[in-house]
Amino acid sequence: MERILAELALFMPAVLFNIYFAAASIPVGFGLAILLALGKASRNPLLSRFCRGYIYAFRGSPLFIQFFMFYSLALSLNISLWKPWGISWFVLHPLFIGPLVLTLNTGAYTAEILYGALRAVPRGAIEAARAFGMSPWQQFRSVVWPTLIRLAWPAYTNEVVFLFHATAIVYFALPVIGQQKDLMITAKELFERDYNAFLHFSVAALFFLAVSLVVFFSFGLVYRRLMRHLPAQPGLRFAPKWMR
Repeated sequence: MERILAELALFMPAVLFNIYFAAASIPVGFGLAILLALGKASRNPLLSRFCRGYIYAFRGSPLFIQFFMFYSLALSLNISLWKPWGISWFVLHPLFIGPLVLTLNTGAYTAEILYGALRAVPRGAIEAARAFGMSPWQQFRSVVWPTLIRLAWPAYTNEVVFLFHATAIVYFALPVIGQQKDLMITAKELFERDYNAFLHFSVAALFFLAVSLVVFFSFGLVYRRLMRHLPAQPGLRFAPKWMR
């Protein structure tokens, strides 16, 4: 028992880095996704093709390679750009590069989710808003957006959890600076000491499960708030049929 408690104490500071990577990239990535989804649905062919190409590029390439590509690009521009400005310590830092790449990646996946929900908005509701005399902005704010976010929220919840899981590879692709070690790096270093893979990686998995459970619960409350206008659905019952 004491060993498990000591193990948990070692992992507590590490999980904060995973939470930071996810928390720093989710809000900006969501805003980027809205712009990409609207751009993909735009009637402007150049804007639509650019957004489609962006979404395809980030959804079609592994996140691990994206980390390498952006870090290599930042290194190649270091001497000519970042170093003269004195910001190389910031641009090349994993705490900046990590959320940046995660933001660009989740923006593409979330944009596809929002675009699909946008296409699913009933055309009749938009036509009714237009007949009522609403401006395009009023139509989007009062009709399109509420319906879109209700349709997209369950899938977006999964994307947020997947993004948090993706933080496990940040320090595998980027350099580890000082004591900035996330869950996977901490588990890896502990494994190299005693080769007890079951204990260390199981504890890391428990932390991922715990944070994922908090995300599901929090986003579930938001979804219940979004769907509050609908009658409550009866919950699942596991009692035998004769007891129902």
